[in-house]
Amino acid sequence: MDFDLSESHLALQQRVRSFAQHEISPYAASWDETGTFPTDVIRKIGELGIFGLPFPVKYGGQGKDFLSVVLAVEELARADVSVAVTTAVAIALAGMPIDRFGTEEQKEQWLVPLASGTCVGAFGLTEPEAGSDAANCLTTARLDGDSWVINGQKIFTSSAGNDLSAFVILTATTGIRPDGHKEISNFIVPRGAPGYRFSAPFKKMGWRASDTRLLTFHDCRVPASHLLGERGAGFRQFMATLDHGRITVAAISVGVAQAALDLSLAYAKKRVTFGQPIAHHQAIQFKLADMATEIELARLMTYKAAVLRDRGQPFAHVASMAKLFASETAVRAADAGVQIHGGYGYLDEYPISRIFRDARVLTIAEGTSEIQRTVIARRLLSDAGHPAESTSVGKQSADRAS
Repeated sequence: MDFDLSESHLALQQRVRSFAQHEISPYAASWDETGTFPTDVIRKIGELGIFGLPFPVKYGGQGKDFLSVVLAVEELARADVSVAVTTAVAIALAGMPIDRFGTEEQKEQWLVPLASGTCVGAFGLTEPEAGSDAANCLTTARLDGDSWVINGQKIFTSSAGNDLSAFVILTATTGIRPDGHKEISNFIVPRGAPGYRFSAPFKKMGWRASDTRLLTFHDCRVPASHLLGERGAGFRQFMATLDHGRITVAAISVGVAQAALDLSLAYAKKRVTFGQPIAHHQAIQFKLADMATEIELARLMTYKAAVLRDRGQPFAHVASMAKLFASETAVRAADAGVQIHGGYGYLDEYPISRIFRDARVLTIAEGTSEIQRTVIARRLLSDAGHPAESTSVGKQSADRAS
């Protein structure tokens, strides 16, 4: 068991860290305050080849492993979560479904520019009435001649309406299966497609420099060739996509938690009370020690999920474990960081305030903590030979296996 990163991984980590320190950290507070999407920085990330890390060279990618994605996203999140989220969505939620399930024509049209860093994509799964119950997809797609006609809405969709947005992959019900469940398929819908509209960006507690919107499809027509993979395979496709997305959210969480620790440690060394830096007080030391320990555990679990994926071994349950523990670690670390800063931690002038707000949604994005615990528990029960009774999540597991 080797815990050391390879020279190429270390070089990538250092390159992204240096970029983040110089191009992101000095401006993150301003982007957060104004809700500005940092188009120029996202372009530069594309120019660095980060969007193309896991994709084949023939499609404009770098041909690297998924651990490379994790390392890059973690370093970006350490500087600014919004930038890391935009990057992670482009890679794991928009690029990977096309790479895994798309036709050659789709890869040439959509994956090549994304992997080359000239555009970003989005993934539309959550609806106003279907979040954790993802199987209850109300958006519909009807085949009409050589086109699909899409009607419905997607909410909390990242990277669908900024200047670099090129397409959204969305789930839609295309019929009823013989077993009575909905037949779900995925579609690539380009920006500007007739009948596709998106709202103004949401005003959010955190992730303010990311682009999050409501998408509306009213008799939206796309060519029949925009069906992603096989008709009716959408559920398995997006569940596999979420497995990768959960690893990237775990990586973001590790980066956020590390940033909270970095800030808290620096503050504790310079803040003086009772005649000495608060870092000398045992109460503060215990908080720092707990933060450091949990962050290291979260990092190891996240790296393990990525390595299992790269080895071609089952990794979905480990991805859920990593996402669950890392996201909750980020929330605890941010909370402890505010406590260490005291009253100053409540002021937006101090970056720990932004980190606290950014961390909170990590236990919700890409499947809530409750859903992760359900996924993990069902895996445990299945391994023990006690398959659980069917619920909405159980049906998802059954659909995925079918």
